[in-house]
Amino acid sequence: MLQSNKITALYCRLSQEDMQAGESESIQHQKMILQRYADEHHFLNTKFFVDDGFSGVSFEREGLQAMLQEVEAGRVATVITKDLSRLGRNYLKTGELIEIVFPENGVRYIAINDGVDTAREDNEFTPLRNWFNEFYARDTSKKIRAVKQAKAQKRRARQRRSSIRLYPRPEQPPPPYTRPGNRADCQTGFRYVC
Repeated sequence: MLQSNKITALYCRLSQEDMQAGESESIQHQKMILQRYADEHHFLNTKFFVDDGFSGVSFEREGLQAMLQEVEAGRVATVITKDLSRLGRNYLKTGELIEIVFPENGVRYIAINDGVDTAREDNEFTPLRNWFNEFYARDTSKKIRAVKQAKAQKRRARQRRSSIRLYPRPEQPPPPYTRPGNRADCQTGFRYVC
């Protein structure tokens, strides 16, 4: 797609659950997919906007906000993401961008893996995909919360058990080694301290 001096915004996002030191492999992989698509379809003047370690539920992301400023300034012709969930996992806000903000600013939106292209008229399932993306985020959040609660309960149980410790009696020397099975001799040198 030939265009004037406007940019093609290539947007990448990865959630905080998948964070690594430095730029993650997933972000690098997304960049490769987006650049290859732009090159193969003749989108010129590409610029990456990246949010590494941000949830798609929140739209207060540095990279997304920078891209939206460019969109509202009229400097973007096309926005391309790997899929709809990279743009966001909030049904209403993502829908607002795709259905209102981008068209008002003359911006074409493409989600490669979901087959969404606002230049075509066959995007009936886009709102449904957005709803599923939001549902997925809520479901994942519930699961993560349940795992954290289970770990906390396990940690509390372990702390209760570890509060009873055996300490040698200071007034007696340690008992001599006895054969296994002679329990009475083994226990005389220790007492329970809570």
